[in-house]
Amino acid sequence: QVQLVESGGGLVQAGGSLRLSCAASGRTFSNYAMGWFRQAPGKEREFVAGINRSGGSTRYADSVKGRFTISRDNAKNTVYLQMNSLKPEDTAIYYCAGRTRDTSFFILSVVDYWGQGTQVTVSS
Repeated sequence: QVQLVESGGGLVQAGGSLRLSCAASGRTFSNYAMGWFRQAPGKEREFVAGINRSGGSTRYADSVKGRFTISRDNAKNTVYLQMNSLKPEDTAIYYCAGRTRDTSFFILSVVDYWGQGTQVTVSS
């Protein structure tokens, strides 16, 4: 069992930046590919970014490509999401996700572990 705890959410103005963190515990962190999803009010949860076990492969949703960066520090058991040039449409609860397969590809059905989520609100 892996426990995932997100932090770093908050309120920011459009054009600003935030860095989300997800700390993992319970199992060997480097055995899991990690990802970020988000869910806005009234919408389905959607993929944002994924990173494989070593960090050598990353993947992004088109809506965040060029603005968000996913990274991981296996020594610290932590995955990050650096979010720049934030827009009001980025407002959502952001969830950390883990899967056992070594790939940066994530869809809802392949996630093995979820965090509890952290709120990001971008004001216009």
